[in-house]
Parts: sequence; structure tokens; C-alpha cells
Amino acid sequence: MYKYRAQLTKGDEIRYISHLDYAGVMERAIRRAKLPAAYSEGFNPHLKMSFASPLSLGVTSDAEYMDFELTRPLCQPEVFDKLSKALPPGIKLMKLKPVKEPKACQGKKHKALMAEVEQGIYEILVPLMGDWDAVVKAVKSFNAVSEINYHRVTPKKTRDIEVKQYVLEPVQAGMAGALVKLSMNIAITQSGSIKPVEIMELMVKEFGLPVDMGKAMINRSQLLGQGKPLIDLV
Repeated sequence: MYKYRAQLTKGDEIRYISHLDYAGVMERAIRRAKLPAAYSEGFNPHLKMSFASPLSLGVTSDAEYMDFELTRPLCQPEVFDKLSKALPPGIKLMKLKPVKEPKACQGKKHKALMAEVEQGIYEILVPLMGDWDAVVKAVKSFNAVSEINYHRVTPKKTRDIEVKQYVLEPVQAGMAGALVKLSMNIAITQSGSIKPVEIMELMVKEFGLPVDMGKAMINRSQLLGQGKPLIDLV
């Protein structure tokens, strides 16, 4: 089998489709591109593809990653061109690289894509609802605390999450026109993570960040492993 890693976008046009639907769109695009896709064996065969850390609904991204397999080798430009032409509005193929599997004598395979993710870089643009000094104070106060819990409620369970274990760098704030711009570097681990919208919610409720959360636009600009973009780990 011949594996490739793709860096893709998730734009405004499709920000409200689920991760499952996004995966379905990519599967149909690979079929439309008439690539020699590899399928699993068994009663219900499916296309051999995997994704990195899924996005929350409504979040856009410049750095979605997908690994997929082909049954025969094609030159990288041919795969890139065919797949690019088959993608719908809102998804753009940014980069494509073949995944170099270790030799059999080395005794191990390349890590699964999801297991390589260690951190995500996010940017939030949100309308200001007060004065800039209040933003500076709220961000400074959040960055100063060593521990703080977020109470996450889901249909299946509720639990408290200690937030600061996942915040790798102090949150940065600036202005982009009339909007507040928040930048966050968040750890993504096999045992869990925190969402940027949850950090912003804490900053509003506990530290008085004067923004209109309901109009926030969140974008993931990078997914990293070992401090590098995932496309550079293959």
C-alpha cells in the first residue's frame, strides 16, 4: 500500500458540518478523483483513511490533516492535482506528502496520525463589548492563575477539567480592527484537552473579559507534533 498525508482547510462555507460529515466529503472526493483508493477487508469494507484531532462545530481550520492509502504508486503531483479538482468549496488541499514507513527490519510502523498530535494553535476574533483596558486586565488575570477548573457538561456526563495543564503558553490578546484577537496554544493529549471556546468562556465568566461570545469566530491555524506541523513528520 502507498500512504499519503494531506494538509487541508475547513473554510467558512462548511464550518457547521460535523467531523463525520467532513470525513464523508473527503471520501467522496477521493472517489470522484478516481484515485486507486485502498479499502479495508471484511463484511463492510471502507476506504483506508484517518484524520487528526477533530474540530468542534463552527470552528474553521488552516491545518486539517488526513492520511489515506492507495493500492498503487502515483507521482505526488498527479495525486495532488486530481484530489484538488475533486474538492468542494470550503476545502482546499494545501500540501501533500507520501508517508515514508520505516523498513521492516526496524520493527515498527509510522505512528498513527491521531497519536502524533500534541498541540493546536488557535485564533479567536470576537467583538469587543467594553474597553480595551478591561481586556488586558482579564487576559493578564487568567494568565496569572496557576490552576482553574472548567465545568464541562455533555449529554453523557459532566466533569471538572483543570484548564491550565493544557495551556502551553500565556494567552495573547490584540486588536484586529474592531475585533479582539485572542491567540491560544493548547496541548492535545491522548487523555484529553480543552477547547478554545471553553477558555474564552472562563475568561468571560471568571475574569470579566468584555466580548460578545455568541459572535466569536475561531480558527485553528496549526496542528503540531514534536513542535512541527504534522505534514513535516512524514
